[in-house]
Amino acid sequence: MLPAVVIASLWITSFLSVLSFNLQSTPIIFVLIAVFFRTFLQTGLFIVAHDAMHSVLCRSNLKLNNTLGSISLALYAFLPFSNCSKNHNLHHKHQATELDPDFSSANNKGILSWYFKFMTGYLSFTQIVMLLCSWGLLWFAFKSVTPSAMLNVFIFCIVPLLLSSMQLFVFGTYLPHRHQGAGEAKQQAQSLELPPLLSLLACYHFGYHREHHINPSLAWFELPAARCRSKELAISGELN
Repeated sequence: MLPAVVIASLWITSFLSVLSFNLQSTPIIFVLIAVFFRTFLQTGLFIVAHDAMHSVLCRSNLKLNNTLGSISLALYAFLPFSNCSKNHNLHHKHQATELDPDFSSANNKGILSWYFKFMTGYLSFTQIVMLLCSWGLLWFAFKSVTPSAMLNVFIFCIVPLLLSSMQLFVFGTYLPHRHQGAGEAKQQAQSLELPPLLSLLACYHFGYHREHHINPSLAWFELPAARCRSKELAISGELN
């Protein structure tokens, strides 16, 4: 629970702070760092919701677990928790088949077509309208605070959301599942060979995807230890 509170608190604090920047007097390096930080926190919101989808965000209180998951997805992109949870459960139940909403059987056609299918499965017309309205309201609210209000909304809200969606897709779907074809549904997802710090920065250890599918009840911060155990077991098996 504490990591989720930290992520949400940092997201809200940074959100309110960066929108008041005057980009005309802000060094470009600071802007780039802010975009990276906002993207990292944006992805963190979805990871928090992902843990809620597996009922591990608040194991002792399912109602609170789902409420926090719903809030995280609303902050992320006005995504409905029930729909995302349903799709994600189908992904685990029917991994790499036609019934898997996250998988593209035509993945050999390219990463972009798969990304488009991935996005249309989660982002509806209603969510797009809500996002556009919220960005417009933010511009209206901050235009009297800073002359770069419109640009701030684009750089610190829209860009991080787009980058976050790509981050989640590449490290949480495409790379772990790209080797699985429609005729190889029983083949397990792959884990990315990344050191823990890089794995955290890449996508909150979501790249340790095989471990996640083997034990979905693990929270995101428990995956590095699970990955270490998997590698130790593999080495032990090779030696024996």
